[in-house]
Order: sequence, then C-alpha cells, then structure tokens
Amino acid sequence: MMSIAQQLQKLKDRLASSDRMPVAFLGHGSPMNAIEDNDYSRSWARLGQSLPQPQAILVVSAHWMTKGSTLVNVTARPETIHDFHGFPQELFAQQYPALGAPDIAAEVVSILASHHAEGDDTWGLDHGAWSVLKFLYPDANVPVFQLSIDMKADMPEHIKIGRALRSLRDRGVLILGSGNVVHNLRALRWGGGPAHAWAEEFDALFAERLGAGDLDTLADRGKLGRLLTEAHPSLDHYLPALTVAGAADDKDQLMFMNSSIDLGSVSMRSFIYY
Repeated sequence: MMSIAQQLQKLKDRLASSDRMPVAFLGHGSPMNAIEDNDYSRSWARLGQSLPQPQAILVVSAHWMTKGSTLVNVTARPETIHDFHGFPQELFAQQYPALGAPDIAAEVVSILASHHAEGDDTWGLDHGAWSVLKFLYPDANVPVFQLSIDMKADMPEHIKIGRALRSLRDRGVLILGSGNVVHNLRALRWGGGPAHAWAEEFDALFAERLGAGDLDTLADRGKLGRLLTEAHPSLDHYLPALTVAGAADDKDQLMFMNSSIDLGSVSMRSFIYY
C-alpha cells in the first residue's frame, strides 16, 4: 500500500499533465485545527502543495445551511466568518482575505436553477471553508465562493448537485467539500478515549461503499439505518461529502487521507478524486 506521501506525489504528477481540477472533501473537525500544528493541519498543507492553482474555489461547507433553496455567494469580497464561540481569541483573530468569484458564482446559480439556486450577498467564508483553505492556499490568492446545503433536500439531491457542477472542473474550478464523515457532538469523548464502535463502523462502511462507487447506498436512509442516525444526528456535516462524490466520475482515481476518528465521534476521513 502506498504511503500518503507517495499518493500525494502520484496526485501531483497526474495533475501536472491535466487541465482538469480534482474534487476534494476534507474532514475539518474542531475549529482549533485552524491554529494548531497537528497531523491534520500538516496534511492539509501537504495536500495544498500537491494541488494545482485553481482559477477559483467553490466550497460546500457544513456550516452554511439553508432550507428550501441552494444559495450561492456572489460577493466580490467575502468576509471571514467566525461562526463558533468559547474558543481562544487567536481563533477569532484569523482572517482569510481571498476575493470572491462573482462571475463564476452567477453561472453556478444558472447551472443549479433546477435545484432552487439563488444568488446571495450576505454570507462569506465560514470556518468550514477558511480553516482548511488557510493551509491549502495560505496566500489567499485564489478567488473563493461558497455554496449552501439545502437541509430540506433529500440526500440523492445533493449528489445530483455535484453532478451538475462537474463541468466546472474543466474550467479550473476546484470543488471543495468540508464537513465530517462521522459527526456526533453529543457523543464526544473529550478525554481522548477510543472511538465509538458505531463511529468506526459507519466510517468503514462509507469508505468501502465510496471506493466501490456505490453512491446509492450512501444516500439511502433505509440502507444506512441506525448507523446513519448515530453517526449524524443532523446531516449537515455529511451532505458536502455526497456533493463532492457526485462531482466525480469514472475517469477519476480516489485517494483517502486522515482516516482516523477524533474525540471518539468525529471522523477526520478526507478524500480526493483526481
């Protein structure tokens, strides 16, 4: 089995000869990862060194939830949103001053017209976006805009949104999802205890089905059963993974990163299609 370093080098070599952008989903976990030097932040930095420079980045973050519509941020200068509380001041001082991409964002509104898409000028970059982007592209020199997740839409709809966005990959747009494959804050083990058995089971099931290209199962509440409920009391951190998976196709190769459970009930599993 190749090491992560070898996989990243393979990704870099392949992308160097291609104009097509990859799609990526990163398990972002605790906001503290944005200011800590740890395995996760270092892996994001290494990934950033392997990725090409996009024309723009479209972020689907777990932290922009809407109901009944899919919003696309069309602002020219998105603000850095500190959407958390109870953390050190250093975290609130973080800024990610990337420009927006209003022209491309407006096109995305049209592309997703059948998914109740609308332009929005009230959002910016929440911590699901900037906490990982600051490691991927630390100079904040790539335009960024966000796409909301419609919490009223069923899971297959989010896969369809990803499919509708595929063509952006051939135009230099990096589609980046940010959430967690397992995310149950009610079951956190702050003392650093072992992962819950159901967390490990859902994480393994997700990886196995994703590797098999079985998105139907990953978007089927009945097939996932109680495991889905245990892993995700709310689906906000899961839906971006489905959108990213939908944006891939059979020409892509799949790579996993950070396949670990943090704090007992938060999977940091990340994956890249390239």
